[in-house]
Amino acid sequence: MQKSIVILTGGGPAPGMNTVVGSITKTFIRNGYRVLGLHGGYKGLFSPDPNYEVLDFIKADAIFNRGGSYLVMSRFKPTQEDFDKNFNLSFFRDNNIELLVTIGGDDTASTANRIAKFLAAKEYKISNIHVPKTIDNDLPLPQNIPTFGYQSAKGEGTRIAATIYEDARTNHTWFVVSAMGRSAGHLALAIGYTNHYPMIVIPEMFNKSEITVEKIVNMAICAIIKRKLMGLEYGAIIISEGVFESFSSDELLSYGVKFTYDEHGHPELGKISKAQMFNDILEGKLKQLGLNTKSRPVDIGYEVRCITPHAYDLVYCTELGMGVYKLFASGVTGCMVYLDLNGNVKSLYLKDMQDPATGKIPPRGVNIHQDKVNMIFDYIMQYITPEDYEAAKKYVADPEAYDFKKILNW
Repeated sequence: MQKSIVILTGGGPAPGMNTVVGSITKTFIRNGYRVLGLHGGYKGLFSPDPNYEVLDFIKADAIFNRGGSYLVMSRFKPTQEDFDKNFNLSFFRDNNIELLVTIGGDDTASTANRIAKFLAAKEYKISNIHVPKTIDNDLPLPQNIPTFGYQSAKGEGTRIAATIYEDARTNHTWFVVSAMGRSAGHLALAIGYTNHYPMIVIPEMFNKSEITVEKIVNMAICAIIKRKLMGLEYGAIIISEGVFESFSSDELLSYGVKFTYDEHGHPELGKISKAQMFNDILEGKLKQLGLNTKSRPVDIGYEVRCITPHAYDLVYCTELGMGVYKLFASGVTGCMVYLDLNGNVKSLYLKDMQDPATGKIPPRGVNIHQDKVNMIFDYIMQYITPEDYEAAKKYVADPEAYDFKKILNW
């Protein structure tokens, strides 16, 4: 039987999914392989009847520059019992599969790591290579290299946020914007500073202070007051949804917010409007303080995940797809593929990235100690400082309570 490979996609979509799949398919077909596309993510590997199809050149050519994911995605996460009883080795044997390619973010990478160790322990001669994907940019690639999908999502998010800021200026309104980013603030930070938003809130900023709803609302107010002192009655605040991961259940309940949780224990952030929640709480605090300021909520999330990839990701994802073959042909397995800053294909072994206690791949947060990040805080964002206290008493009796750096204990 013709030698084969199988590709699956896990987690949520990101611009460039189809580019990776199409490029892998074209490259392996060129080198004599049959390519199978597995629908349903990891679920198919632990099912007696996996849903898959043969991907040919024509199909690959039709999808490679499209948004979304042609292969149906899934957040299925196998249990130890699944590995012990349900791993479908016959699927690999019957189709003469030599390579499993997984495409996804941190959860998908962590499961790929478990599968690599499982295959090695069982002495199954099946290679596996992971392609790092996420618009959150939170997989720990070297040299601050981005994960694919991030640049396109950032570009589209920047376009949306620019329109929001123009609306704020036109109508003398404030907007509360929430941006995707489950455990890291890369996307919110980038969207915020490209549009010179006066207040950006990401979880990494709270390195010396607990994240609370009250602190975030006070940070929004400190920007509003600062802009009033500057003679500006408009602006925008962008908040990374990752801050929700750290809120206590009791505090959320005190504001009337309830979450459901997914199978991985993560709050299902997509089921509520984070911007609406913050805006409602902010409006209440503004009214309490007697500040006459209009605010409106906007969420930037699902609309940036399935867009047509921008040129950066079309190139990058094509290179990653070809890079999978280069690593495989070199006998490399159990790794993530990436390209270094010189454009060379490199491997990053999952076993070297895992948390030794949990086996999971830890997320990469924003490095708030970098000059480029500190310059955003110091020169782009606008907030109350000690020099503003006397003037700010026109709006609040205790301006120190709304001092951005004091709130963060910086």
